[in-house]
Amino acid sequence: MSRLWRLVLGGLVAAVPLAAWSDVTADRLARGKYLMDSVVACGNCHVQRGPQGEPLFERGLSGGFKFDAPPFTSYAANITPDAETGIGRWTEAQLVKAIREGVRPDGSLIGWPMPIEYYRHLSDDDVAALVAYLRAQPAVANAVPKSVYRIPLPASYGPPVGKVKAPPAKDLRRYGEYLANIAHCMECHTPRDDKGELIESRLGAGGQPFKGPWGVSVSRNLTPDAAGLKSWSDAQIAQAIRTGVRPDGQALKPPMGFGFYSKISDADMKALIAYLRSLKPQKP
Repeated sequence: MSRLWRLVLGGLVAAVPLAAWSDVTADRLARGKYLMDSVVACGNCHVQRGPQGEPLFERGLSGGFKFDAPPFTSYAANITPDAETGIGRWTEAQLVKAIREGVRPDGSLIGWPMPIEYYRHLSDDDVAALVAYLRAQPAVANAVPKSVYRIPLPASYGPPVGKVKAPPAKDLRRYGEYLANIAHCMECHTPRDDKGELIESRLGAGGQPFKGPWGVSVSRNLTPDAAGLKSWSDAQIAQAIRTGVRPDGQALKPPMGFGFYSKISDADMKALIAYLRSLKPQKP
């Protein structure tokens, strides 16, 4: 998986000067590649899949993966630079707006399961890196079906995103929270109500079911409760995130993106674990 995957649809943020987009340096592309290949892991949803759900990495981020849940039947978009079926005609500013605000160039709202509420936390530098790397990928033609929502989408995901700066990496808990946000960990590991909305008071408690070619998997409790990660060592947590193997040797199921999370750096993993340890313990 050396040529990995970029971010979702994007958009505008006035706080990021357009002049910055022409300054695509090797460092920016390297940062975008790291984020795509590890923490943000856009390919976990946007890589095209075969009939058994197997990832077709040679087809890039051309989308089509189906999310079938009671509130919606949604399909991951083609986010390669194909002009007809992807984001080839979108500007850098439009890509940032879609990623951080969930608004397409035509003004329509991007629906679930795109975790826009979490991508709003992406720093200006990181979203610029993601967009630069996304636009550098090969274009792949793949027309994706239109998603169907059986519950109303919100009018918006919030006001326009202003300037965003990531916390300093030396502040482990805060930087770990930043990483958890852009990795949208709590999007899967927090229970939802009957309207499909996250129950924020139960942050990290797990319990969401995910149906796919693997059967049905249920997200686990990530909080420091006895039913969660309290008895797990830091090394065991890192192993589960990176390899999908629990301390008891049991293999976790998708949609956890183990192939991507295996590339999370040691420093970032330490910060992520520090944040998980700081969560309020939640009972099942």
